[in-house]
Amino acid sequence: MRRFHIALAVADLEASIEDYTRRLGTRPAAVVPRKYALFRTDQLNFSINQMPERAGQLRHLGFEDDAAHGFSSTHDVNGIEWELFSPADQDAKIPEVYGNEVVR
Repeated sequence: MRRFHIALAVADLEASIEDYTRRLGTRPAAVVPRKYALFRTDQLNFSINQMPERAGQLRHLGFEDDAAHGFSSTHDVNGIEWELFSPADQDAKIPEVYGNEVVR
């Protein structure tokens, strides 16, 4: 399966989790309190980071792809970062980046 990935900065993680849970119709697959949340639907891999100074801004785009090997990142002609990773690679990266407070 291949899902489109969008990563946004948000002002308030908890309020954003409530809002996006309603909008996406699913609870987050992973949460790091006060830092990060990841939602997965059939079509979308959507992550949010609490970064009040950048609230509402795009962090990066990409694809979660079952066939991907490793975690890669490139930039397009407009300077937008694009990531490619498998679900397992992303799941392993979350505690590496945010610590072991991951709640699933």
